[in-house]
Amino acid sequence: MIEIQGLSFAYPGRSKVFEDFSLVVEDGEAWSIVGPSGCGKTTLLYLLAGLLKPTSGMILIRGNPVQRPRPRTGLVLQDHGLLPWATVEENAMLGWVIRGFYGPDGKHSPTDAGMDRDGALEKVNAWLKRLRIDQFRDKYPSHLSKGQRQRAAIARTLSLEPDLLLMDEPFSALDAVIREDLHRTMLAHQQESGITGIVVTHDIEEALLMGRKVLVLSSGCNRSARVLENPIRSRQEQTGLPDIHERLEELRRMLEES
Repeated sequence: MIEIQGLSFAYPGRSKVFEDFSLVVEDGEAWSIVGPSGCGKTTLLYLLAGLLKPTSGMILIRGNPVQRPRPRTGLVLQDHGLLPWATVEENAMLGWVIRGFYGPDGKHSPTDAGMDRDGALEKVNAWLKRLRIDQFRDKYPSHLSKGQRQRAAIARTLSLEPDLLLMDEPFSALDAVIREDLHRTMLAHQQESGITGIVVTHDIEEALLMGRKVLVLSSGCNRSARVLENPIRSRQEQTGLPDIHERLEELRRMLEES
């Protein structure tokens, strides 16, 4: 699915965040990214999304170099990115409106993206309902809590049925009960759809819950991928009562070495 080959990147006038960094993410895998503040977690997400370009090296998705934002990649930002003058339903429909404007050109919209407005609206409202925000479909972002705005942004992205989902701290604005519910929803969707998912988080328990593999980045220049294999999610699915203590301690040690 994703091949990062010899990636180097630095912001102008700053030290390198990545140098000769390589990583492979297989189709359908669920990954989490953790690391100290400023280590490059969000930067890597933006590179994968095509919003930033490598200084050198290459990123391939399904064998194609990432040179611009990819139609089948879904990105959920930490700041939600909702239009303040549009309702929740209108915001969630935005991706479909853009697809309708460009048509199935393969650049702004997938070549097989044709769908009428009623079909698109049905998908949007299905996700608003699944994320328990359908009762706010006629509200504007200023009338919503931060957590409700985040769920609206997630609905907007998932209604487009991406094959790669990139999320930057998607659950940070939610209270504990809603967060746990959304965790279950996202895990179920990943299993049902086989989508490839990468989640940036500062919460190591969340990293273990959401990722079968956890990429640990360092505060300095990242030259090699440190990956924690995480069987906890599969054990949780089998027994419902995983013992995560040892895995948490291992992840903590890796972070202390960052």
